[in-house]
Amino acid sequence: MKKRYNIEVDCANCAAKIETAIAKLPGIDAVSINYMAQKMTLEFAEDADVDTILHAILKTARKIEPDFSIEA
Repeated sequence: MKKRYNIEVDCANCAAKIETAIAKLPGIDAVSINYMAQKMTLEFAEDADVDTILHAILKTARKIEPDFSIEA
């Protein structure tokens, strides 16, 4: 399942680091962050619990950039 989210990330370098960290999370098949558009595209594994993964993404991303946010 593929979904797109609006995000808030303050710098391109942080966006790249967050993208790399998210790609390592279980349940994520692919991730792409477009810093200029402030968009994140996620491809979830078939049996993935989306809410749990989004919580893990937020927790992981905020370790890199405390102001990171995800909007549906």
